[in-house]
Amino acid sequence: MTTAETKKVKKVGDAVLKYTRVSPVTNIFISGLFIILALLCLMPALLVLIVSFSSENSVLNKGYSYIPLQWSVESYAYLLHQSGYITHSFINSIGITLVGTVIGLVLCSTMGYALSRPNYRLRNFFTWFIFIPMLFSGGLVASYMINTQILGMKNTYAALVFPMCCSSFYIIIMRTFFQTSVPDAIIESAKIDGARQIRIFAQIVLPISLPAIATIGLFYTFAYWNDWMLAMYYLNTNRQDLFPMQYVLINLENNIDFLTRNSQFMTPGENTNLPSETVRMTMVVISVVPIACSYPFFQKYFISGLTIGAVKG
Repeated sequence: MTTAETKKVKKVGDAVLKYTRVSPVTNIFISGLFIILALLCLMPALLVLIVSFSSENSVLNKGYSYIPLQWSVESYAYLLHQSGYITHSFINSIGITLVGTVIGLVLCSTMGYALSRPNYRLRNFFTWFIFIPMLFSGGLVASYMINTQILGMKNTYAALVFPMCCSSFYIIIMRTFFQTSVPDAIIESAKIDGARQIRIFAQIVLPISLPAIATIGLFYTFAYWNDWMLAMYYLNTNRQDLFPMQYVLINLENNIDFLTRNSQFMTPGENTNLPSETVRMTMVVISVVPIACSYPFFQKYFISGLTIGAVKG
């Protein structure tokens, strides 16, 4: 590189630094703003945790407060008495989440890759075939009849997995990511070396696409872990062995509310002092903690995958 070229590069670098450099005052202001935003996001979660360790009388007398009148673990003790019921549903939720996430990733990644290949003849047809359901859904009644009367999935684990395992939105995201982030030259080189499409996808495309796969996998994990609607639609009340944890927690909350509203009809010997208010927050803590613990494993890929599908200039 000549001296003139070196000076030109240095001049461009100085110009970039001039417009990207932040003054100390601005830096302090931005840092303080983000600290405030972080606290605003943390405060509701902290309130939920504090209320879950508050006594029922404290919540009834003072309301939800960061400084309760009395600390208590009665809501956790109540759920501990239901530990067998909750533990079985917890295991069900873990299995449903793992299986559903894996199947969803396999379906979305393979179909997204196929639609991203320019030499695939049915590419446009299947793209519209997938895109149309994003705009016009068949409806709950139609899907329920297909899943129960045709596919026979009622009262089975399959009813809690398959209705959500394939998402048109995630397929479009994966297709766009493969088109914009996977170089065609690498795929063509692999074809020249004699590699088949399955080997190219498994050994070349998937390692490059870890940010997108981790991001979609995190979304699938959240969806399956927090889902209870499918259990309400496809499971009878006598199939408690199949209930996921979210559905069990909702049932427990409804039972507590029912007993609390009808406490005047109960005999004096029965326990009517149920933690109806604090147990709600305890259920939130129990359901959120496992999924929150899984986030650090996705964080590295999730941050780099936030812009998947973006159009490159």
